[in-house]
Amino acid sequence: MGFVLLEGGSEFNAGMAAADERAIAVCGGRAQPVRIIPAAAAPDNNHARAAANGVGWFQSLGAADVRAVDIIDRASADRPDLAKEIERARLVFVLGGFTRYLAETLSDSLAWQAMVSALRAGAVIAGSSAGAMVLCEFYFDSASGNVLPGLDLLPEVCVLPHHDTFGKNWAPRLTRLLPGALLIGIDEETGLLNDRPEGQWTVYGKGAVTVYEPDGQAVFHHGQRVLLPIEVKDHL
Repeated sequence: MGFVLLEGGSEFNAGMAAADERAIAVCGGRAQPVRIIPAAAAPDNNHARAAANGVGWFQSLGAADVRAVDIIDRASADRPDLAKEIERARLVFVLGGFTRYLAETLSDSLAWQAMVSALRAGAVIAGSSAGAMVLCEFYFDSASGNVLPGLDLLPEVCVLPHHDTFGKNWAPRLTRLLPGALLIGIDEETGLLNDRPEGQWTVYGKGAVTVYEPDGQAVFHHGQRVLLPIEVKDHL
């Protein structure tokens, strides 16, 4: 069983080095294949630039085999050749951007099946901002103001990215709409990785992770471990 890395946004910046370096380490080291999925940036034609930024970033961290996989819409998400490339990866990074578009692109696709297979084989599945949101059972669609179904890798979880800027403003509404869900606010340039045993996650980066609890909020910073009642769903 592999790992899940949730990032709060502003990926590929200095504050994310600790999280991404740790992801490289737990997936097997710098020689392992890293693949980047730019679909969330496709609606405004920013996917090529964003993917190139990601490739350059992971190369700067010492990763030797980094490529963007050209999954930008539903047709490409169902291409068997691209799905096979994802399945062979040991770190799959899903960029931020348009959350609903990303969720609808990946849902029930061959690419998503490949990501789950890679996870079972020990890979890290990472997502930043929209990429982190869609990995959960629920995500907040700010355009409509509704909660929509995510890919359900993390059941009963909803991530609030960019928590230090605008994500925290979603919390009162989501507390009402999702009374039984675990709400996790993640600041920009901050990551949360389940790299410790027995349900423990570790915070990496310059910001904080805020866990919304019935009796208040618990805030964690770089290097702190967080015990979360999350069972990663490694099957479709």
